[in-house]
Amino acid sequence: MKPLITILLFLFTLQITAQDPILQHDKDTFEAKASQLTAKYDAQLALDSKQRNLFRRKLEEFLIREKKINEEFEGKEKLNLLYRLRKAESLEMRNILTKPQFDLYKQIKPKLQPLAVVEGSNDK
Repeated sequence: MKPLITILLFLFTLQITAQDPILQHDKDTFEAKASQLTAKYDAQLALDSKQRNLFRRKLEEFLIREKKINEEFEGKEKLNLLYRLRKAESLEMRNILTKPQFDLYKQIKPKLQPLAVVEGSNDK
């Protein structure tokens, strides 16, 4: 009985300490970039402390997803995925920001976080 309890306790502990491997990738780099972007947004949106923390975490999450898309895709497919990712990010930010803040966020987001440009042949 004692070995069974030990095994169950060990498995339970493993489950608790498991983390999302996507969110572990270059965590310091993403934290720093998310903090910088949050500071830029905060200068114009006047976020309160709770909003600032939520906003930074959400930005970090989406920066990680963006890096994964940049590494795995190219061309128009990459651009389409980045566009959908940015739309999803905006929807998530709607839950954090007030209506006036969100309206301003939509205006300044293209300047602070521009989408990638697909370079290709010039069709003339």
